[in-house]
Amino acid sequence: MLCKENAIIRKKQTNFYFSLDGRFSTILLFNIYLENNIIHSTMHRLAVFASGSGTNAENLILNFQNEPRIKVACVCTNRQDAFVIERAKKHHIPYLIFNRDDFYHHTTVIDYLEHKQTGWIILSGFLWLIPHSLIDKYPGRIINIHPALLPKYGGKGMYGHHVHQAVIDSGETHSGITIHYIDHEYDRGEIIFQARCPVLPGDTAETLASRIHDLEYKHFPEVIRETVLNSK
Repeated sequence: MLCKENAIIRKKQTNFYFSLDGRFSTILLFNIYLENNIIHSTMHRLAVFASGSGTNAENLILNFQNEPRIKVACVCTNRQDAFVIERAKKHHIPYLIFNRDDFYHHTTVIDYLEHKQTGWIILSGFLWLIPHSLIDKYPGRIINIHPALLPKYGGKGMYGHHVHQAVIDSGETHSGITIHYIDHEYDRGEIIFQARCPVLPGDTAETLASRIHDLEYKHFPEVIRETVLNSK
């Protein structure tokens, strides 16, 4: 869904006279005429879904706040205590808190997204499986970031420190991030982008997570920008 905003309207110049302190002055007014020559810039509106702290969500908000063609239109979360809510408030981004029943059995979330005219859903640390109704509503327009190199270390329960500990326990020499489209299974959608980092001797889940976060902050906004702007 593409939302037309910031219409650039062609104008023509005319003269208008008014009295100011007994004198007539000439000012320039622009008569707006709405014909077929109105030019619209296309604005892609993102809904960012998160379940936790929301550092990646905030990074997206900051990266796109001056982007003329992309904006974070809203933040959606399934947890009332998720700190991403405070980050959304700080940047004056509308947010929605929903429960499992809202998400899987009612149209609460879809109705909200339609109200916000969102065309893309970005999953940024969102832990629930996306329902078929949402995938059908946004086919090829739901993007997730996963903190490992898929197809390894994906699936239900593979998030946060659980992923990093599994990578370390398996003796991997590299880990990384995967940005991919969403389908009806956890972490099985088409891969858009991957980036790697080393797993160092003596790494803990926390030290590896720090390296992974650096990759996320660097690449996630740029991959979203390129994917969204090159979409049809």
